[in-house]
Amino acid sequence: MRLVDTHTHAWGMDTDDLPWYSADLPPEWSGPYQHETLVSDMADADVDEGVLLPTSIYGRGERANEYTLRAVEAHPDRLWGVGVAEYDADEDTLRENVRRVTGHERMLGLRFHACFEYGPTPGDLDPTGDWVAAEGLDPLYDELAAQEAAAFVLAKPDQLSMLASLADRHPDVPFVVEHMGFPDEDTSPSESPWTDFAALAERDNAYVKVSSIPRTSGQPWPYENVESYVRPLLEWFGPERLLLGSDYPWLDDWATYRECLTWPEQADYLSARDLSYLSYRTFDDLLG
Repeated sequence: MRLVDTHTHAWGMDTDDLPWYSADLPPEWSGPYQHETLVSDMADADVDEGVLLPTSIYGRGERANEYTLRAVEAHPDRLWGVGVAEYDADEDTLRENVRRVTGHERMLGLRFHACFEYGPTPGDLDPTGDWVAAEGLDPLYDELAAQEAAAFVLAKPDQLSMLASLADRHPDVPFVVEHMGFPDEDTSPSESPWTDFAALAERDNAYVKVSSIPRTSGQPWPYENVESYVRPLLEWFGPERLLLGSDYPWLDDWATYRECLTWPEQADYLSARDLSYLSYRTFDDLLG
């Protein structure tokens, strides 16, 4: 079965040509994880295609997406990209930022760190932050719709009701919640705010990445305890609006690349149809 990893990362050396804005690296990392290495690791893990998500390493300025663009152009049959932009700008600049990022045919949309304070790079975790829903960003979302691009939101469960309202305001923009809302040991899968996913699922333009699973689980592969989160998502969204992702190499301390993506094969509550949507069909229908 074809496999698309919808959430991975890569970054280059800290050079004069493309300097790091910050050293926000995965645990135990101090150097680059270059796109050539990623593609090699993808081959070893039987991953056919991957989507590169931006980190704060390159900031949000004009060259924030340069490394991602170089990566997708170097591997046009293997990699896709998601960009980042400056969001504190006037209407014309917001629209131009979207066009600049999505002008490349393999750039799928913009990433929003909703659970972080508004700033030039992600800062302190704020699970109630609402800046992504500010009316001043409406032109940006309108332009995303015009470019048939998506919004990828790193949100916490407390922000799901906000995202539901945002999805209502912009019904032509797909909103993709990353990492299942980042549930942690204090997040009950049967209580609010995590169960606010049920209301978000009523919006046809809402999607969820079933990603960063080893971190959510905290248990060894095949992470059987995540069933209590994945089953409700299947019920609420259907497999047609769920995407599988690894978050590699940010999970290098937790699991191998292959383990990040093969746990569904051991989940007996997932049908062959479910697996096909998670693995590639939802991606093709939404983004590919």
